Amino acid sequence: MNGGCHVLILEARFYPDIADELVKGAMAVLERSNATVARLAVPGAFELPAAIRFALRGTGAGAPGQAPGQAPGQAPGQAPGQAYDGFLALGCVIRGETDHYDHICREVSRGLMDLTLDPGIALGFGVLTCRDRAQAWERAIATGKNKGGDAAAACLAMIDLKRRFGLVSS
Repeated sequence: MNGGCHVLILEARFYPDIADELVKGAMAVLERSNATVARLAVPGAFELPAAIRFALRGTGAGAPGQAPGQAPGQAPGQAPGQAYDGFLALGCVIRGETDHYDHICREVSRGLMDLTLDPGIALGFGVLTCRDRAQAWERAIATGKNKGGDAAAACLAMIDLKRRFGLVSS
C-alpha cells in the first residue's frame, strides 16, 4: 500500500477503553504505511457519519493553529474535502435491553455507507457491533482480533484504489 496519505481517524468515545484499543491497532498499521494521521473524538458511534461530513464541508474557522478558512489537516490552497485521503471510523455499540442497539447500528452503518458512495470517500469501517463488553474487547484489543488494524488496512486499500482510478493525488 502506498504511503504518503493523510487519514482522519474519527473515534467514538462512548466506551473509551475500547476506543483506545481500536486506535492503538489502527495507528500501528497506519504508521507502518507512513501515513500521516489526524484524530477527532466524537461522543458515540451515531455521531461518526456527521463528523465525517463536517470534515468534508468544513472550513476550520477558529480552529487553533489554523489559518482562517483552513480546514483541519488541510494544506494551504487545498479545497475543503481534499484535506484527507481517507477516513477511519472507529467505535463500538454494545447490545442493551432495548431496540436502541438495532437502530444505532443500522443508521451508523447506513450513514457511513452513504458517505462512501456520495461523495465517494475512502473509508475504513471499524465500528464494532457486539453482544457484550467481553466480545467487544476481544475484537478491539490490538494483540487479539485487532479490528482497528483491520479497518485501517481497509482504509489504505480504498485510498490505493482511488489512486488507481485517479481520484486521489499520488
